[in-house]
Amino acid sequence: MKRLTVTLIVPLLLFSYALGQQTKVLTDAPGVASSLRLLEKWVASQMEYRNQPGLSMGIVHDRDLLWSKGFGSSDLAAKTPATPKTIYRIASITKLFTSTAIMQLRDAGKLRLDDPIVKFIPAFKIKNDFPDAPTITVRHLLTHTSGLPGEAAFPYWTDHDFPSIGEILRALPTQQIVFPTETKYRYSNLAMALAGEVVAAASGETYETYIQEHILEPLGMTDTSVNLPPEHRKQLAAAYSRRLPDGTRRILPFTDSRGLTSAANMSSTVEDLAKFISLQFKDEKAGGKQVLKGSTLREMHRVHWLFPNWKSGRGLGFSVRQFEGKTLVGHAGWVAGYQTQIGFIVEDRIGVIVLTNADDGSPNTYLEQAFNVVGPAILKAAAPAPKPSPPDPAWNAYIGLYTDPTFWDVEVMLLDGKLYLYNHDYPPEENARGALVELVPESPRTFRMIGEDASGDLVVFEMDPDGKVQRVKVGENYIFPKK
Repeated sequence: MKRLTVTLIVPLLLFSYALGQQTKVLTDAPGVASSLRLLEKWVASQMEYRNQPGLSMGIVHDRDLLWSKGFGSSDLAAKTPATPKTIYRIASITKLFTSTAIMQLRDAGKLRLDDPIVKFIPAFKIKNDFPDAPTITVRHLLTHTSGLPGEAAFPYWTDHDFPSIGEILRALPTQQIVFPTETKYRYSNLAMALAGEVVAAASGETYETYIQEHILEPLGMTDTSVNLPPEHRKQLAAAYSRRLPDGTRRILPFTDSRGLTSAANMSSTVEDLAKFISLQFKDEKAGGKQVLKGSTLREMHRVHWLFPNWKSGRGLGFSVRQFEGKTLVGHAGWVAGYQTQIGFIVEDRIGVIVLTNADDGSPNTYLEQAFNVVGPAILKAAAPAPKPSPPDPAWNAYIGLYTDPTFWDVEVMLLDGKLYLYNHDYPPEENARGALVELVPESPRTFRMIGEDASGDLVVFEMDPDGKVQRVKVGENYIFPKK
């Protein structure tokens, strides 16, 4: 058994070493190194101008925390520097862990997203003036389309005296559905508090125990907690108000969200949240550190509710928006004295974490600059442009003009070493490349159409005995060489 253990450990050590070396190569690459220096100088200048107390930040590439750094102080009075290990209240980023738990339970067959929430919370009762609206389901909680009020029936953001979940449920009958279900988006801490109750009911465990044992421990997030333990207090950044007119800031009291725990109570660090972001890039079967299978992660990242501007929406738990022509997925958080945000672009396998200990921390400002300044350099260093391979000489037989019985012309052409279909549309496309559909080889004489507007159908060139194209099957139809 000892020999087997050694045999297993050595490859793991070599793999970890290889990942570390890859990270070092990327951070040492001239473009990445200089862009990181620029980002650090810019962040420092912003911190000074805004007179912000502290900020911890990290950039993730694939499975690695590529860069992390602390700026300013986690505690001004003690002059404690902020670091990537500093603990911050992450507030509404908690909702991502609640949503992850829901999806784990869905994959385990313990619930369905379209289950009514009363199945798990029999005590759920609320005034409803929209009896014909769809029944509120688990899915509605995750997408904030339940029509529930934004908050429970208590002024806890005023007095910071949070109710228990029992008190929230007992007060529900005094509240009222705001909108018919599935008609409008309404961000709701109340909805996510109820989602935490669904986790507990479906799993048979307390919410805290479930998150700890099924998400935090497998991911190795040792400095992350649902309810901050005493041993983490010394790492917790002090909470500061916005900058007041006289230039000072007040120290804000610690808040225990109690019944709102599954919406806003967790605490974490840059280093731990990097592990959660790395999970989002994996596409493997569930097990061990892969706490959710890849297909379920992709399901969570997709838009399930699109806002009227068609530029942003909600996934399952996640916020989703367009950013510089790409899809940025993540979540922000605020609780007294802390503003935090994480975001990642799956196609680039790049994520950013920004944690601040001030009400005016403005984490999105720093997050977007990290993507703009460092992101392109990482992509260039990680995947230099490959040398194009020469096209298959057999493709020359396919090049030419084709038509169908309706006299619609299609041309097969080579462009930059790739094979394309060019549709002779009428009126023609304003963009010269807009009529191109790439043909990617799958087997001899068989290709698949790919691209933004491509169907994904197969294109099969059928040859005569002389090696000339007799006809081309496109999907289930045919085009023929034009005479």
